[in-house]
Amino acid sequence: MIPADPRGAGRADRAADAAAFFDGARLTLARHLAGLRKSDLAALVGMTPTAVAGWESGGKRPTPATVARLALSLRVEPGFFAMRPSDIAALSGPPHFRSLRSTTQLARDQAFGYGQLAVDIAASLEKHVEYPEPDLPLLPVTPETAAEGADDLPEQAAREVRRRWAMAPGPAPHLVRLLENHGVLVVFSPPQTANVDAYSFDSRLRPVVVLNPVKHDYYRQRFDVAHELGHLVMHADAEPGGRMIEDQANRFAAEFLMPRADIREHLPTAMNRGAWQVLARLKEHWGTSIQALLYRARRLGTLSEVSYRNAMNTLTSRGWRRSEPGLITVLEQPSMLPRALELLAAEGVSEDSLLDQCRVPAGIFRTVTSRAPSPAGPPARDHSPVVSLFG
Repeated sequence: MIPADPRGAGRADRAADAAAFFDGARLTLARHLAGLRKSDLAALVGMTPTAVAGWESGGKRPTPATVARLALSLRVEPGFFAMRPSDIAALSGPPHFRSLRSTTQLARDQAFGYGQLAVDIAASLEKHVEYPEPDLPLLPVTPETAAEGADDLPEQAAREVRRRWAMAPGPAPHLVRLLENHGVLVVFSPPQTANVDAYSFDSRLRPVVVLNPVKHDYYRQRFDVAHELGHLVMHADAEPGGRMIEDQANRFAAEFLMPRADIREHLPTAMNRGAWQVLARLKEHWGTSIQALLYRARRLGTLSEVSYRNAMNTLTSRGWRRSEPGLITVLEQPSMLPRALELLAAEGVSEDSLLDQCRVPAGIFRTVTSRAPSPAGPPARDHSPVVSLFG
């Protein structure tokens, strides 16, 4: 007689438990993480898209055997589908993506799902460690308010955040650490979602900024962080993705990083040979790219439109639009979650026990809690989103 496989029995028990406490929102999250449509998932588990829709809406509950198939197809443990104290998806505001035209809805859903799971992991770790309380001013700036009020509302918002956070005049300090100290969760996304640029959303538990993992540029990353901070401060109720909304976030970032009162007199007024030397020094002093400095000079009126366009053409001819020279090569790195893991490890809490508590794939857990972006590995033979994201 062949003895039963205890691991199989254990999986069956976990599937039965997950079926009893099944949360359709968790299935939607897992499907988004995998980059699948309902019809794709239905085909994987041998069911209909209507059945998948019923499970996700809560109108129907899958059997333990179906939960096991779902877990296998989506490469999660059955416990991933069990109810949590809070539905992260229901508590999350709309994400602010840079361009809604350049990425598919599936890619945006996958990226947003990752961000929501990052919040889930952070909330789980917060049962053991204490994070800074969210301290983010909400200063709404919409197209309507901008039309009714002063033209410099984004700049006013940036100055107000600097004031409330007691920032000294001049260059902004380590931006990632600054946001974390004020309760913002900052993480890198997996390299497989690099087609989606940095984005942000308010989870209602804490604000979140997700950074692009392949943009290895210290200066541009700082502008990205300030841009996303602008969205979180100004656009809680705004429709994401619009050109005006993105322009407002750029203006916020420019004022936040390079306050008019501190930088205007130092910006070049003409693009001669000496101007490039000035820009190089300003780049290192302010921690911003030359492109951002030129954008600032045009906005503040020290450079004419013609001089600005000529300068940008020069950047293009030198290949600097994609990769500018600069002295700093190490990115600003998150520390909130990595430090939490270090503190827990010192208390004897293992990663395995945290994984059991979070019930998330180990690869995503390590990406979310890492200080540095995960290196992009060689392309897998199977290019399905499940393989590429969960690895």
